[in-house]
Amino acid sequence: MSTAVNPLQRALVEKAGHDNGFEHVLSPVGDAVGLASARHRSKAAVTAGAEGFEVRFQPATPALLPELLRSFQPWAGADDVFRVPTLADLAALLRRAGSLSQALPNQAVRDYHAAVAQAVEAIPAEARGTEVERLVRQRVGQARYRDALLTYWDGACAVTGVTVTEALRASHAKPWAECADDAERLDAFNGFLLVANLDALFDRFLISFDDAGHLLTSTRLSPGDLHGLGIRPGMVLRWLTSEHLPYLQWHRERFLRSGSAS
Repeated sequence: MSTAVNPLQRALVEKAGHDNGFEHVLSPVGDAVGLASARHRSKAAVTAGAEGFEVRFQPATPALLPELLRSFQPWAGADDVFRVPTLADLAALLRRAGSLSQALPNQAVRDYHAAVAQAVEAIPAEARGTEVERLVRQRVGQARYRDALLTYWDGACAVTGVTVTEALRASHAKPWAECADDAERLDAFNGFLLVANLDALFDRFLISFDDAGHLLTSTRLSPGDLHGLGIRPGMVLRWLTSEHLPYLQWHRERFLRSGSAS
């Protein structure tokens, strides 16, 4: 059962929010400290509990809570309420929620449009044109997409778990040029964060994944090729959600057309 947050706890909760992606304090609602941000639209209500803090989120995207459930324990019987025992755990929960709220649809699209407008405004008027603006949109979009995947996959390859940022690539399942709109291009579920060798193969439809996340390889890759590329039997995505599946099906169909799977 939650209790009223005392003045010291309130100050600590407000600081934890400010330092971890929820920099605005909302008007109190009952016993809860309300937190929000100008950088995303998710909100959090934090109350004191007998065993720490309880946090109820008002997510900006339905995908937020399932992602948080990968790392944090919910209150028994209430998937939208999380219980964390310490202030450090509260900070970690808010930090993950805040970063995911910026990376997941649809906040990433809003941020992208604002960044494109700012980048175009910085170009001298005489240098602007359709092709220049197209290149700006692509450059800004690919950088935003990479940031979103780094956040979503917590800085580690979706298959191998490698955390060397310089070796990681943001791989689209449905390529940038073939996406219907910016929402598809910037959707964190439209692809995976992969080490460079897997990214190159995924980009050329020489590997794909089934709906359970198991790696599929083209018969165009010999056993020697697979060994040299560090690909071994049983490789699988660290996790896979229902939001990935439509994009993955699109990729797998192209993969199957380009060469039979093994």
